[in-house]
Amino acid sequence: MLRNKGYEVVINEAASDRPAANEEILGGVSGADALLSTLTDKISPEIMDTGLPSLKIIANFAVGFDNIDAEAAKQKNILVSNTPGVLTNTVAEHTFALMLAIAHRISEGDRFSRAGLYKAWGPQLLLGTDVSGKTLGIVGLGRIGSRVAEHAVRGFGMKVLYTDVKPTPEFEKEFGAVFVEKLEDLLPQCDFVSLHVPLLDSTHHLMNETTLKLMKPTAYLINTSRGPIVDEKALAVALAGGVIRGAAIDVFEFEPVITPELKQLENIILTPHIASATEETRNKMAELAALNIIEALEGRIPPNLIK
Repeated sequence: MLRNKGYEVVINEAASDRPAANEEILGGVSGADALLSTLTDKISPEIMDTGLPSLKIIANFAVGFDNIDAEAAKQKNILVSNTPGVLTNTVAEHTFALMLAIAHRISEGDRFSRAGLYKAWGPQLLLGTDVSGKTLGIVGLGRIGSRVAEHAVRGFGMKVLYTDVKPTPEFEKEFGAVFVEKLEDLLPQCDFVSLHVPLLDSTHHLMNETTLKLMKPTAYLINTSRGPIVDEKALAVALAGGVIRGAAIDVFEFEPVITPELKQLENIILTPHIASATEETRNKMAELAALNIIEALEGRIPPNLIK
């Protein structure tokens, strides 16, 4: 799309399998009119200054934009855009896949079978838990959280509790969901807790030693939002000590580094930030990022401008 518009496109091919180094971004942004970043690229004021005066837009290939100093960009009159909406269904599917997989011990069963440990069927072999009819707690009822809740209610007859900055009466009416104002009141009631909040100062380590202990010992934690929302050291202790039964996470606190203690545990599923990784969705994200750039460079307002 960008080349068809006649733009010269320079790609950092060296960083195809790792986060781009700060020096690489600095070198690439100098003299550029637009920067297409991914969520692993930390876009600092220094990078923005290097791009000025030509840099007009930073188009993030992600929904979240905590990798960009958005306030600094605003002060420097650089537009910042993201790619929301197009990945809602895919991330919600992955979230529910993680929920089913941890509850039914699918990853454990796969490892068990591959290791040649399956010798005979038994009535207590790798016992999991049902999802149908259980209580799901949604932390953050945005696009993805709402879609996960819809799957839960319509597909599995689950009861949904949710917490957010304010209630959504229309959603409650349609899905029978119940608003719980405080996280500490929601956690003890849920069999599954799914996180769907943005990474802010107020949500950093939202799930920590204290809040994890509020969950049922039979409960599961699912995280497909942002890694630092969960204190991974505390999660490892909780899982090892039976504070909660299991967890499934797609994002990590120090991404791409994973807390070593988590990798030693059987009662956790770890996926490498692939909740939106389908061909259909990644293509849509790419198209949206390109469109944001084209609109900005042609003097129009990008459709997904971050306010």
